[in-house]
Amino acid sequence: MKITSGLIAVLTAGLLFTGLAAPAEAGVTYVTNLRAAARALPLAVENNAGYDRARYFGDWKDADGDCQNTRAEVLVAETKAAMTYTSTRRCTVATGRWVTTFDNKIHTSATTVQIDHTVPVAEAWGSGARNWTQTRRVAFYNDIGYAGALEAQTTLLNQQKQAKGPEDWMPPANRCAYLARWVTVKSRWGMTVDSREKAALVRIADACPVLQLTITKS
Repeated sequence: MKITSGLIAVLTAGLLFTGLAAPAEAGVTYVTNLRAAARALPLAVENNAGYDRARYFGDWKDADGDCQNTRAEVLVAETKAAMTYTSTRRCTVATGRWVTTFDNKIHTSATTVQIDHTVPVAEAWGSGARNWTQTRRVAFYNDIGYAGALEAQTTLLNQQKQAKGPEDWMPPANRCAYLARWVTVKSRWGMTVDSREKAALVRIADACPVLQLTITKS
């Protein structure tokens, strides 16, 4: 059968209508739902051999050269009020107003929040990042292309989470939204899930409302 652009469009529309994620390449955006996306994540045994966060992922970068690194960029994007900085150069954020989604707590000092990788770096390594290029790993570490990849969270809860997945840890508040962000990040970066993680994702997703996800492949 000859594949035409019209046929591709019909097939893609059909996949979206049924809630299945259409195949997508880097830069392509598609729409699905949480339950379908959780089921679509590919299974693989998690392999964390050789993990070294500093060596393979680096640190916060200042991608646009404005002296604000990724941590500062996230704080600027998420603040609900005007901010102050630690110096006139406006590189390091001092105060603002952040509502952390793990617990709905309000913070006014930047020192009381950490920037959480929704999918922890160690989890990413074991779910495929160990086979990525160094450039791709650094891009994942500093991903501000999707607002749900990096978020300001209460320091204590972020420390409790550590490198745990949803099968071992869920936040006290906004659990379905958290799961949606987790699945979106895994889908966005083409990561795998192990059997325990997938079972938890499917179980929790099925207990949530039908949430639409818009995913841009990285």
